[in-house]
Amino acid sequence: MPSSNYPTSLDSSTNQPTPGSTTDLDASGFEHDQVHGAHSTALLALQAKLGIAANNAADADQYALMQKSGSGSDATTTWSKTLTGSTLAGTTLTGAVVGGDQIMSAVTHKDYSETVYAGGNTSTAVTLDETNGNTQTWTMTGNCTFTMPSGAGLQAGTALTLILTQDGTGSRTGAFTGVKWAGGSGNAPTLTTTATTGVDILTFITFNGGSSPVWYGFTAGADMS
Repeated sequence: MPSSNYPTSLDSSTNQPTPGSTTDLDASGFEHDQVHGAHSTALLALQAKLGIAANNAADADQYALMQKSGSGSDATTTWSKTLTGSTLAGTTLTGAVVGGDQIMSAVTHKDYSETVYAGGNTSTAVTLDETNGNTQTWTMTGNCTFTMPSGAGLQAGTALTLILTQDGTGSRTGAFTGVKWAGGSGNAPTLTTTATTGVDILTFITFNGGSSPVWYGFTAGADMS
């Protein structure tokens, strides 16, 4: 009674007969040693199929899933936390998902928002980082030079919105490195001068990203007080 079907198919009841209470274990097809041998072989094959060996389920990373790789007699299963080539249908996400700058296509977004990063006081210099959030609030506490984001991780098509509020002194100015404005670089916006209530909203987008990005700037709202 060989258990020869593994790992490509399951044994049948003929391959793995189940003795009853009155079965003669010496009868043909039920020889005691062959029954044990077949069952042992099947268990070992099943363990190999399930990836249970030196690294069994208890040793796998938490929340790992068993996945198949290869096909036919070359197919194996392993524990992994990386899903490859899978289709998710009707899934509800209850935790954060890191996209790793990968492309998602044919996606319809509904009821979504952007992370709002509270940058705090600007003083006279701020290096902006889009990874903090694509919408950022800052309080102008000095005539500030904003260094726009750059680097290998900056993706083409990245947009950034700044909400700038004057402090109690007011009349704070803002300069933005490497930004192109409509009508030329000399047309950078003049921030609202009103102390405390002066609020301006500026938007930026880069179409190339990377370490030498070209940023385009727009005044989305001036004096939003």
